[in-house]
This record gives sequence, C-alpha cells and structure tokens, in this order.
Amino acid sequence: MRIVRFALREGKDREPQFGILEDDVTIRSIASDPLYAGVHPLEARHGIDEVRLLAPVIPRSKVVCVGKNYADHAAEMGGEVPKVPIIFIKPNTSVIGPEDLIVWPEISERVDHEGELAIVISKICKEVPREKCRDVIFGYTLANDVTARDIQKIDGQWTRAKGFDTFCPIGPWIDTDFTPAEQTLRCSVDGEIRQQASLSQMFFKVPEIIEFITSSMTLLPGDVILTGTPAGVGPVNRGGNVEVSIDGLGTLRNRVSVK
Repeated sequence: MRIVRFALREGKDREPQFGILEDDVTIRSIASDPLYAGVHPLEARHGIDEVRLLAPVIPRSKVVCVGKNYADHAAEMGGEVPKVPIIFIKPNTSVIGPEDLIVWPEISERVDHEGELAIVISKICKEVPREKCRDVIFGYTLANDVTARDIQKIDGQWTRAKGFDTFCPIGPWIDTDFTPAEQTLRCSVDGEIRQQASLSQMFFKVPEIIEFITSSMTLLPGDVILTGTPAGVGPVNRGGNVEVSIDGLGTLRNRVSVK
C-alpha cells in the first residue's frame, strides 16, 4: 500500500489530506493521518493530475540520519565506516515534499545532494531489539539529505550544514509493503546519474540502525530515519533538478532555487 499526502489543485477545499495511491493515476482519500488513526478509506477519489503531492509525513519530532553507512561514501569523505552508526538530527522544519523547491542559502556557495532510503516510524518506541524492528516501521520512502558542504567544512560538524529549511525532501509516498534488499538507489542531477548503489551495500542494515538509535532515544510516530548515502555525492546546480529513485519505491524530484 502506498500512502500519499496531497492537496487538491482546484476547488474550495485545498487543505492537506491523506490517501491511498490505488494505481498510478488514482488516489482514494482516507479519513485522517494513518499513523494515528489507521487507514480508513473514504469514497472520494481523485486523479493524480488533480492534486499536488506533499511530503507524505511531516515529522512532529525529528529526522534522525545515519552518516557514513556505505563504505565507498565513507572513503570518498576521507574515512572508514565507523564501528557503530554515526547519527545526527535534521530539524523537522527542513522537510519538504516532491517537486518542492530546495532553497539555496545565501551564506553557502556549495549545496550537495545525498540520495537515501528513509524509514517512517509507526509508534512510540525505545530500546527496540533488531528482531522486532518491523513492529515499529510504518513504511519506507525516499529522501535527499541536502547539505551545504562549505558550511559543513567551516563548522567541522553537520547540524547547521544539513539543517537549513528545505534541506530534507521526502516522498513521493510511503510504501508500507517495501522490503529493502538489493534494490538500486540512484541520484541524478539534471539528468546525469551521480549516485548508484545497491541497498545491500549499506553497512548497518535497517534492524541494526533502529536498535542502535532506540538504545539512546525515544522515537515517535512519524519520525523519519535516513539510512545513509552511497558514493557520488556532489554539488547541485542553481536552478537545476535533482532526482532520487529506488527500484520499486518510486522517484523523488525537486528543483533547486536560482539564488
């Protein structure tokens, strides 16, 4: 099942609502946020061309990210995969949806793409053993851990460089049936493929990631975990387009502002 969050392009009621993508062209509305109320389909249906897709989840709390989780990316950043996951947090104010604009900060001269698989958490959870991780996963989506690389270099850490508003595109939907295995993750900039790797190359797998994160903090419904990016990170272009895709999960497209 693919859960979307959307707004009608025309009509009086343009408030965000949730739905099920029944096929590639039809969305069936559901009663409310499925993370809190379950999935209760309504009669209303909309063509996908009648709506604007929004970020399928707006984290009420946080986005937790895993750094250096692919050996080739760790190497290109001048290091190795750590012995335990490196985690950091992006603010929920950084989240935007598919087709939304990534805004280039005035204080940065270099903005990079980082395509990633994202996990959406379904319930309040703490100290989740890896064998029970599926119990707390609502589904999977795509994400772009956008980074002001020059700011990261100046600061010597990641919070400001990765926390700008619009620096966490998520979408286009949450797939509740997806299972990460050997699917290929790709990221392209203006049609040029920059990143391409199998999800099987993640050093720390999803169960290990959830176990590690929840050993130190409580996760809440709608929290999002970014699982790391493969090699090939690099600059986006002002006014350009970025696409992140994973086989069987879809494609997340975003534009970059000119200034």
